[in-house]
Amino acid sequence: MSENVKFVQGNEACAEAALYAGLDFYAGYPITPSSEITEYLAYHLPQIGGKFLQMEDEIASLCAIIGASLTGRKVMTATSGPGFSLMQEALGYAIMAEIPCVIVDVQRGGPSTGLPTHGSQADVNQARWGTHGDHAIIALTASNHQDVFSITVEAFNLAETYRTPVILLLDELVAHMRERLVIPEPGKIPLVDRLKTSVKEGVDYHPYLPREDGRLPMSDFGGVHRFNVTGLFHDMWGFPSSEPSIVHGLLRHLVDKLENRAHQLACYKEYYTEDAEQLLLSYGSSARSALHTVENRRKRGERLGLLELQTLWPFPEDIVREKCAGMKSVIVVEQNMGQVLQAVKLAVDEPAKVFLANRIDGVFITPADILNILRLIQGKGV
Repeated sequence: MSENVKFVQGNEACAEAALYAGLDFYAGYPITPSSEITEYLAYHLPQIGGKFLQMEDEIASLCAIIGASLTGRKVMTATSGPGFSLMQEALGYAIMAEIPCVIVDVQRGGPSTGLPTHGSQADVNQARWGTHGDHAIIALTASNHQDVFSITVEAFNLAETYRTPVILLLDELVAHMRERLVIPEPGKIPLVDRLKTSVKEGVDYHPYLPREDGRLPMSDFGGVHRFNVTGLFHDMWGFPSSEPSIVHGLLRHLVDKLENRAHQLACYKEYYTEDAEQLLLSYGSSARSALHTVENRRKRGERLGLLELQTLWPFPEDIVREKCAGMKSVIVVEQNMGQVLQAVKLAVDEPAKVFLANRIDGVFITPADILNILRLIQGKGV
């Protein structure tokens, strides 16, 4: 059978992957630079029996997919920085109520309206800390369209496995450039389906009682079981509780189910790290320039490597510490003021050897920008 090859934008690759993963319901509100996801799914999702809704704003969009997920659907919405800000209250609700959903944030310059048509990677810490309270989150990213496809499918799989929202942190540059995409045959990438409860009708059902493997089976809302869903701290039946032991246990569960699996959840790629003396660490579109720099400088005899992160949260600190160990210097390449830089410095044994190569002006960081930092570091004898 011939390959299904398309020449698409990154946003279209994301939408194609969502359909591949089994997307049933999408609700969204157009916003640059993510609008192509909404437009693509408005046309294609109803053709395969799915439901599409254009909502009145972004918080309504996330609330809509939360409701649809509770009925057993695989769900997604997409937005950019200002809309992502509006979603934060509903995001916290989905975390507390353990509702699987995928949220795409195609980043642009900010704060506020910022640079609607220019790239940025400045929502990294908002993805981690945007909603209030102690919590954990999964945030994924990718630098090319084939990886956008696979990481989007992975986002749906993780959402269903851990009953949690998963954030896809793309950026304007990846979203709007066009590349070749090979769409895998159905079944080539394994899909995780919703874990349904085996509890029969009329038998006491505990919607928030984890199995031994940590997974929580779900019953479709409106089906044979009636159960309570709340943003309040709740017991295993879903009813609100302020009992200290219940509050403590639930919060530990919400955080530990992800943070204790940081190593297991980590997706990353490495290039030329076996003999590297200096390491570039990057993600998203910035990793493209970082890889170009590495390959160019290695031709000149410089032992440079690249660690490309695809999982940003939970931060893979053990992997970062291991890959950075023994390096003369580590240069974090990103398009913000050093949001991943801070996480790297906290993870490594020698934070004084970690430096930043960045741009914050809406212009794509180039290999020349990175090379300037490398020369500065080398000039200092680091």
